[in-house]
Amino acid sequence: MSHMRRRQFITLLGGAAAWPLTAGAQQAAMPVVGFLSGALPGPYAPFAAAYHRGLKETGYVEGENVAIDYRWAEQMERLPELAADLVRRQVAVIATAAGFATALAAKAATTTIPIVFAVTEDPVKLGLVTSLARPSANLTGINLLSLELTAKRLELLRELLPGAARVAVLVNPANTAAAQTTLREVEAAGRALGLQIQIFNASTSREIDTAFAAFGRERPDAVFVGQDAFFNGRRLQLANWATRQALPMASGSRDICEVGELMS
Repeated sequence: MSHMRRRQFITLLGGAAAWPLTAGAQQAAMPVVGFLSGALPGPYAPFAAAYHRGLKETGYVEGENVAIDYRWAEQMERLPELAADLVRRQVAVIATAAGFATALAAKAATTTIPIVFAVTEDPVKLGLVTSLARPSANLTGINLLSLELTAKRLELLRELLPGAARVAVLVNPANTAAAQTTLREVEAAGRALGLQIQIFNASTSREIDTAFAAFGRERPDAVFVGQDAFFNGRRLQLANWATRQALPMASGSRDICEVGELMS
């Protein structure tokens, strides 16, 4: 074999050896899930653990065959910028958690990247999808029906406390849509049940303290906590206050119940 032909043959072998390596490198590029949450990682840890279990059950393990890019936002106003970050990162899919404000922020950020949501109210009414049977566009997910049960929750609280006349309702005004739905539902249910409803706003930890200081002075018969990711993240603070003041407290969150709330 001449020197030139031998050199060409070695080059060809070198090229052939590189092919599987290139293919392997492409296979090794893991899909990235953009995880967008309207909560903080500490309080959300039990839900994140469940999320990882769900992924594992479908064959995906973080760090092995899927990467997860987390974006946490306790303050609602940060959601649009965090959603935009994930779109710039060109993630394969966006999983939204902790409220429909998160899903709406993701929807506003992209019309092409698939978005999966879990919301507490009708996603058609919220404008996330066009119908339940055919979501269309790039969003799909589940409705937990939680906000629709607000009136029923108040009714059950009254059943448990038949002597109750005054109920303090805690809502997060930063989560506008959820707060409005909660207010509409509790005020209508309160009239039907003959309950006097008093609304208190809290969108920070300090405002929760302020609200409970007011409860201590005014002594409502019960406290009703609106459905909100922020309140869920502050469940220990809420339960501690309710226990300290011996106030029956109800919400749509089993997690608040597990740390000391009366019912959910």
